[in-house]
Amino acid sequence: MLHVTLLHTARRLAQSRGVDVSRFPGDHPTHQVVQLLRHHGISRVLDVGANDGGYATELRRFGYTGRIVSFEPVSEPFRLLGKHARHDPDWMTLHCAIGAESAKVTINVAANNAASSSVLRMLATHEEAAPGAMIVGAETVTQNALDGLWPDITEPDDLVFLKADVQGYERQVLDGVAEHLDRVTGLQLELSMLPLYEGGWLYEEALDWASRHGFALMRLIPGFTDERTGQMMQADGVFFRS
Repeated sequence: MLHVTLLHTARRLAQSRGVDVSRFPGDHPTHQVVQLLRHHGISRVLDVGANDGGYATELRRFGYTGRIVSFEPVSEPFRLLGKHARHDPDWMTLHCAIGAESAKVTINVAANNAASSSVLRMLATHEEAAPGAMIVGAETVTQNALDGLWPDITEPDDLVFLKADVQGYERQVLDGVAEHLDRVTGLQLELSMLPLYEGGWLYEEALDWASRHGFALMRLIPGFTDERTGQMMQADGVFFRS
């Protein structure tokens, strides 16, 4: 009982200073994602919009041992991604955007280490809620569809998990994997509660698409929040075939 009381007191003290303390690793979102990957036998993760490799690094930290293919179009995050992946033989990196077709596209590069960069134009809703993510440049990059890359990035017996962190461009990524969608066992998609990028879909559209294609929502992971109001602007939905 004393041990529990001390833990409770320590947590209350941390919270009074703006820090929350939770049970590790059980309450960590990535640990829970890795549990789902393991349960569904996932052998390959397609990490679209990888930035500097933080997502894949977290998967490894929590015990995912399968193959990873990371795609990042913006030059500086891709350079860092290569550094993080270079000693992992089961982690491939590709310098390109992913969309509905092969093309040249312009990426609007955001100030927050390019984490909020998108092919789509950022709306004022996003800029006002997250001024640190303002657009500060642009890069013209090669875009590929996953269907065209599929034979080079997967094996015939793979169970594939597709994560798309592409700031409103999720629909285009999914359109580009239509021919191989039956090979995708699970998905992680960014869900926007309000319009944040011009032409980006909202969470209702993403949930409807997932349901129509046989995917069930199995986890929600909180995303960024407007600190002025407390309103959540984005979350990640984790889906697997039901």
